[in-house]
Amino acid sequence: MPRILLVEDDPAIRAALTRGLTDQGASVTAVDTAVGAMKALAVEQPEAIMLDLGLPDLDGSHVLTMLRATSDVPVVIATARDDDAEIVRLLDAGADDYLVKPFSAAQAMARIRAVLRRAAAASGSTTDAADRRVVVGDLVLDPPARTASLAGVDLMLNRKEFDLLLALAARAGQVVSKRELLSEVWQMPWGGADRTVDVHLSWLRRKLGETAAEPRYLHSVRGVGVKLVDPVGGEA
Repeated sequence: MPRILLVEDDPAIRAALTRGLTDQGASVTAVDTAVGAMKALAVEQPEAIMLDLGLPDLDGSHVLTMLRATSDVPVVIATARDDDAEIVRLLDAGADDYLVKPFSAAQAMARIRAVLRRAAAASGSTTDAADRRVVVGDLVLDPPARTASLAGVDLMLNRKEFDLLLALAARAGQVVSKRELLSEVWQMPWGGADRTVDVHLSWLRRKLGETAAEPRYLHSVRGVGVKLVDPVGGEA
């Protein structure tokens, strides 16, 4: 039974989501303010948070920043703001996923299950190939330690950035489709969220010191996907 902290100021939406998530087996703590969210985080120790942005005492984006400063608990944003710039800003601030209102409790629970699976995979033990370092040119990834470095310099990657880079590095030289990446990294096999992959690829390129126009490690293949290569040798 996952423990979910629901932060929603609209009483009708809060009641409907609480009822719907509870019916699907979740244990829900519902609050209506940013202050209540931070208090509940410490007391309830939720496994996932569903965060509304339009809170009465503080914008939810600021709450997200505070959450990320103190906790790695997965956060799914619930928002009516559906423009690209806002979505990118929220993901960049540390959100694990987002839902644009209106949405059903079933869809919300599916997203929560997905972020919980990703969090479990990120923190769980690994075996076989996942236990070994992955080296592509000057890029070195250590899956058990969840660290990555480029030419000896640590890359400060968040959880999804590391998972995405590892998924590509493990198949260096091969083109991986966005659908495959969505399924493997985000557990979203139904597709329809290519933008999520594009956003994270842009962050990775920035941290790798390259751009989509002048790639070194990450090369997009139009209409197919993306591949990671050794910029000197061209292969793993």
